[in-house]
Amino acid sequence: MSWTDLGLKLLDRFLGSRVMLETSRILLIDPPGREQRYYSFFSPDMSHGDQAILKVQHWLHATAAQDMVLNSMVAITGLEERTFLRRFRKATGMTTTEYCQRIRMGRARELLQFGQSSVESIAWEVGYHDVSAFSRVFTKLLGLTPGEYRHRFGSGRTLSRL
Repeated sequence: MSWTDLGLKLLDRFLGSRVMLETSRILLIDPPGREQRYYSFFSPDMSHGDQAILKVQHWLHATAAQDMVLNSMVAITGLEERTFLRRFRKATGMTTTEYCQRIRMGRARELLQFGQSSVESIAWEVGYHDVSAFSRVFTKLLGLTPGEYRHRFGSGRTLSRL
């Protein structure tokens, strides 16, 4: 998409921001400076070679990280808790909480984009009992609130709302 960014930057420079914004709206693309995190998906490294951690990663993805209890993850590996945490961070580059949050937010994005459920029920479905905690994590990872994300990327949006 860098060519579109370049084109819009040139329009902005030579014809002004009004023309650039109108052109981006007609082309249905965000103006330059958009954040790529809206469009990226969580794709963890599964080629690290640590079989015990890989087993936990597969389990977390299969269960959509519903069970974020450390004891459950440790039990799957058969490792000591401290050893598990150290090896998990080394293999994935993040803590177990961060990893699980990314899995859950990926599922929440799908539900917001393609579903009609309320933000509260989506928060509950992805494993959060506190909607405000869900919203904080979602906003931290994606830069938009769940409602803003749905408004911007939801499949129910129409051209008149753009």
